[in-house]
Parts: sequence; structure tokens; C-alpha cells
Amino acid sequence: MRHKILALFLFAFLNLLPAAAWAEDAALSKVEPLSIATETDASLFTVEIADTDELRERGLMFRQRIPEDRGMLFDFGEPRGVAMWMKNTYISLDMLFIRADGSIAYIAENTVPKSLDTIGVNEPIKAVLEIAGGAAKRRGIRAGDIVYHRIFKNAE
Repeated sequence: MRHKILALFLFAFLNLLPAAAWAEDAALSKVEPLSIATETDASLFTVEIADTDELRERGLMFRQRIPEDRGMLFDFGEPRGVAMWMKNTYISLDMLFIRADGSIAYIAENTVPKSLDTIGVNEPIKAVLEIAGGAAKRRGIRAGDIVYHRIFKNAE
């Protein structure tokens, strides 16, 4: 019985480590809810807000993991040309390029960690949402889906 309790405690502790590491990094910025309406469902995320040059420049660099329901929303204020890269980013990400109305213009799936290649679109973008690599496909998120968050003035 004692071994089972110890094993359960160890299992719970090891599963909380990624969330604790995420929470420590997230403490550096604002954390807010975000949802994405797909053709058949909705996906909910807790996102860090990168709305300053310093936060946008650092992004998710140096992170070792990202939980499936977490992400970072890069708010560029006004729509503009945007190019992202994966310098010093150790995990694969999906990058969702979002128009001012909240619609997804393009998804760069499973980006290559540490790559210096630029990733972008040829239209003005208000924000980029970075989530775990492959999460968009697993959740059925596609270009044209709508992201709901206060920066798009479509959510409270």
C-alpha cells in the first residue's frame, strides 16, 4: 500500500512539473483565455500575451515544453506585415497568423526548432498565436476558423 501511495505521489509530481515550468515562465507576462471556433467544435487555450517589443522578441524562446492547452498570443496592435522565426526555440510550434477580425489567415504547422528561416504571410496580420506543434491538426483548426479574444474585439 505504501508503495502505491508513493508511486501515485511521484506520478502526480512528475506530471505537474511541465505545468509548473510553464507557470514560472508565464509569470513574466499577462495570461488570458482564448478560444477558436472550428467547423465542428471549439478549442480553449490559456495564452500568454506578448504585446510589447521585449515580450514579442523573446516569445517562447528557451522553453523546453508547452502544454497542449497553452500558447502565446503575439499582439502587434495594428495589422501589418509579420515574419516570425524559431531562433532559440527548442520546441516545435504551430503558428496561427490572425487577421484583425479574428479569422486565421494561415497556419505554419510543426515549425522546425532553432530554424532561422522566416515564416510569414503576404497580408496584414494583427496577431500570431503559437501553440504546441501539431495541436492545430489534432484539434481540427484550419485557416478561416475564428479566434475569439479581446484584442479582436469579438470576446469579452
